[in-house]
Amino acid sequence: MTSPDIAARRALGACAALMVGALTLTACGGNASAKSDDGKGGQQDSAARTSTAKIVISAKDGSTGASINTTGVQVSDGKLTAVKMTVAGSGQAVAGTLSADGAVWKPEEQLERGTKYEISATAKDSRGLTSAANAIFTTVNSANSYIGTYTPDNGTTVGVGMPVSFDFDKVITDRKAVQSHITVTSSSGQQVVGHWFGSQRLDFRPQEYWKAGSKVTMKIDLDGVEGANGVYGVQKKTVTFTVGRSQVSTVDANTQTMTVMRDGKLLRTVPVSTGSPEHTTYNGQMVISEKFVQTRMNSQTVGLGGEYDIPDVPHAMRLTTSGTFIHGNYWYSRSNPPFGREGTSHGCVGLADVQGAQGDTTAKWFYDNSLVGDVVIVKNSPDKTVQPDNGLNGWNLSWSEWTAGSSA
Repeated sequence: MTSPDIAARRALGACAALMVGALTLTACGGNASAKSDDGKGGQQDSAARTSTAKIVISAKDGSTGASINTTGVQVSDGKLTAVKMTVAGSGQAVAGTLSADGAVWKPEEQLERGTKYEISATAKDSRGLTSAANAIFTTVNSANSYIGTYTPDNGTTVGVGMPVSFDFDKVITDRKAVQSHITVTSSSGQQVVGHWFGSQRLDFRPQEYWKAGSKVTMKIDLDGVEGANGVYGVQKKTVTFTVGRSQVSTVDANTQTMTVMRDGKLLRTVPVSTGSPEHTTYNGQMVISEKFVQTRMNSQTVGLGGEYDIPDVPHAMRLTTSGTFIHGNYWYSRSNPPFGREGTSHGCVGLADVQGAQGDTTAKWFYDNSLVGDVVIVKNSPDKTVQPDNGLNGWNLSWSEWTAGSSA
């Protein structure tokens, strides 16, 4: 027979056992607020053993349309200790740079389109505790992205007639979205407006020629901008260029002369030979878009059959996409030079020169004194005015016509 005292002691023992069991279950449950003995008679929070450094890889793991410009790694509440980026499959390393504070890592160069990459990163917080993250992703492919090839290039010095011109490699259907993400400003304060020539070319210019000596900045923020259904931009950069002195040259087909004006003053008057009666030269304002000390000119490339093929045309400067140049001529008749007298070319403007682009010639002088972006105006030719999209020749549109072509 059990006495009351013995029964009470057994009941007390059973309760104690249940309490120990409950404490054991709580500890094994891994509660973030659970305590453990720190060996010094105190308690230590288990959360303190977890790093507070939070790593973020901009391209999500498994994504297939990652940016080629903004992909990178950053950390908060810690410093990056290692970042490894490779081309998936080949293992080719992608070089990158870490910010001075250890918070941001970026690839040194723009990534390739349509390429799979892997990133693994580790970081430590202020207590030396480590965290890690990784991602495998594919950048946007060429079929679903567009790029605008632009001129002028960053850091160049150009003439006062040089527009900013973009040629896109895809048809742009949302012109407003694309144009609104390209801004062009000038230190001169001139208003700059964009104009679309069709669905793949966008040019920018002010109402009048750029002010000499001004600085022009274009900010391209097309990364991720949808230009057509399912087709996104991949460019993000800032480009600056300088406008040099003002030089505008006027060719008079009646007198076969060209007056070169520099900063509003006459620099020189030179004899020229424009197009023949059968192959007249365009009228209008034309901008020098390319310069070649020597270049080949073949009539077949401009639809004239086999009339000429000159492998070493000296001091050639392009005025139109269709093949109009102002260039040196060494093949003229020495006994009957045409310069200043008559038009004999196939539509170009010719200047006296020698073979090999050497010597003190009129053509060399004009070439040496010209910049890409300088304006050459032709007047009094029996031909029509050049089309504004035939070269960089939008100046042949009035300001009202120009602004009417804007989608902003």
